[in-house]
Amino acid sequence: MELSKVIAKDLLSIKAVFFRPDEPFTWASGIKSPVYCDNRLTLTAPAVRTDVENGLVQLIKENYPQAEVLMGTSTAGIAHAAICGHIMGLPMGYVRSGAKDHGRQNQIEGRLEPGQKVVVVEDLISTAGSVLEVVQVLREAGADVLGVVSIFTYGMKKGLDRLAAADVKNVSLTNFDEIAKAAAEEGYIAESDIARLIAFRNNPSDESWIHK
Repeated sequence: MELSKVIAKDLLSIKAVFFRPDEPFTWASGIKSPVYCDNRLTLTAPAVRTDVENGLVQLIKENYPQAEVLMGTSTAGIAHAAICGHIMGLPMGYVRSGAKDHGRQNQIEGRLEPGQKVVVVEDLISTAGSVLEVVQVLREAGADVLGVVSIFTYGMKKGLDRLAAADVKNVSLTNFDEIAKAAAEEGYIAESDIARLIAFRNNPSDESWIHK
């Protein structure tokens, strides 16, 4: 079975990604969403966690073979960067959402030398804003950011456009379309719901999918 399908089924099985098209969730932004995503749950499910970490390692080796350091996003990417770093025998660190207001006032935690080739480890990509802030901090510190690996991506146009504009490559274990398909196959949602989910993904601000 393809890795993206394995991870999709894994995430569904532990309700890390949970679909509710008839009773949408409300995001902090106010957007109504048919999907709830909490990849932190992978850390408390050892079998799924193993699939995820081995999968991320595979993506790093295939896409960024020159990687010298892994940097996790704060906070969700930290554990995954640490586990992958341990498996690969690579140093890891993480980037805070803002500089500390005490001590050395670091924003980058862990040793990072200018010119080192870095891969950013993220759990989820939606509009890509937070991961691009991390990339910017690393670039300003002199890192050669090879790209990003993530567990799941929505594939939203805004996120894809932002990544392209910043010249940042992202490779994800699985994606919104794959999980929607797996959810229908596993009986979590009806086959007819897939088109509604894709309509949401393509234009999150248009709520017409709710009433279909």
